[in-house]
Amino acid sequence: MSNLLTASIGRKLLMSVSGLFLILFLFVHLILNSFLLLDGVMGFQEGQFFNAGVHFMGTNPLIKVIEPMLALGFLIHIIYSLILTFQNMKARGSQSYASGKKTSGVEWASENMLVLGIAIVSFLAIHIFNFYMKMKGHIEWEAGPLVKFPFFGTEAEGENAYALVHETFKILPIVLLYIVGSVALAFHLAHGFWSSFQTIGWNNTKWMPRMRVISNVVAIILGGGFTVIAAAQYLFF
Repeated sequence: MSNLLTASIGRKLLMSVSGLFLILFLFVHLILNSFLLLDGVMGFQEGQFFNAGVHFMGTNPLIKVIEPMLALGFLIHIIYSLILTFQNMKARGSQSYASGKKTSGVEWASENMLVLGIAIVSFLAIHIFNFYMKMKGHIEWEAGPLVKFPFFGTEAEGENAYALVHETFKILPIVLLYIVGSVALAFHLAHGFWSSFQTIGWNNTKWMPRMRVISNVVAIILGGGFTVIAAAQYLFF
């Protein structure tokens, strides 16, 4: 185990596995965020579908188990990303990693993963402060009266999470930061997704071209999805 944590390939493996785990979380998060736009389609009143989704996530015992695992996944991915980045910078010397210099045969996203990572972490901090910390009660916010919403054939009652998100997405600087973070996420995934599978061992002429295409699809769905939701909330809701 100690060799796994200290050897370069072991660090890359941990970073890759944690990154793939976080991508699964991002898809779940995107599905929940999409509820912000689907009330009319599903026959719900404004905000009810999203409030039901938040209530499900907040009361599901499995989610309570997954949350600390998710936090650990973020920490592992960030820490080992930084370690490997600085190792690469040291090995390259003056040709520093993420310097913006074009290296033949290397993707722009690959050369700038550090910059993209910093943008994503900054975006994540803003997201946690504005939404997660308030919904969990760690930061006080004017929640207003409890609201009722359909919930698996019955009626449930909870805080109006939709109002918090909706009001936040009416603040243009936050929306712009959210979009910048989502675009940075897309570029990060466009390289990171296929690179993770390469590290795991899917590095062959048959699968790599396919994984690069899938990586672009994943990047567009996640980065584009979060962008569209934020922009649509600001412009149309």
